[in-house]
Amino acid sequence: MTPKTRIPASAPAPVSTRVLTVAEFQGLADVPPELEWFANIGNPKTRRAYQQDVKDFTTFVGIVRPEEFRLVTRAHLITWRQDLERRALASSTIRRKLSALSSLFDYLCEHNAIGHNPVDGVKRPKANHNEGLTPALGDAQARALLEAPPADSLKGRRDRAILATLLYHALRREELCTLRVRDLQSREGVLHLRIEGKGDKIRFVPVAAKAARLIKEYLETAGHGDDLGGPCFAP
Repeated sequence: MTPKTRIPASAPAPVSTRVLTVAEFQGLADVPPELEWFANIGNPKTRRAYQQDVKDFTTFVGIVRPEEFRLVTRAHLITWRQDLERRALASSTIRRKLSALSSLFDYLCEHNAIGHNPVDGVKRPKANHNEGLTPALGDAQARALLEAPPADSLKGRRDRAILATLLYHALRREELCTLRVRDLQSREGVLHLRIEGKGDKIRFVPVAAKAARLIKEYLETAGHGDDLGGPCFAP
């Protein structure tokens, strides 16, 4: 005779993992997608710039509530672009501002808040890709810059290593500041810098001979070359 399975009279209540209150949970449905778009911009610098660009536009057209973005037409964008041109803003700035609005309206389209992107078809200033905006240093200027910090102090050696890393490898300041000791890596016998750039993109750059020598001298003097998780250039 098969014994019957005993069923407990009352099962224990499941443990709740809910963090939001009922009111908070229901309130999420009322968050306009315009505000969701800001929250989804991961890069804080991009978010800051786009917020300022959108604020510029909303001030110009008189938008008060997020829902009013859904009433914007291409004519509003063209008139705003003309105002930006009258203010003699750089072409790159105007392009960025229009890109910010285009990104916002793309997000609204994806969430069925509007039927089309009003920025589409609005002419943007041409980007000048033929010549960089950053002035280049001559050999003599670069040499003078590298030799400016004193070579007989820890700070001077660090600053020489920093300048060499910037000059020889065209790093952004943020990329240099986030370098860790472990980012100095040998790849097939050649010393490389592992650099985390914009958009979380990773690239490996061969280290120039002089920069490698200055970095090595600095790390040996500073004594933190074995601290792989520590900053390459300590404050």
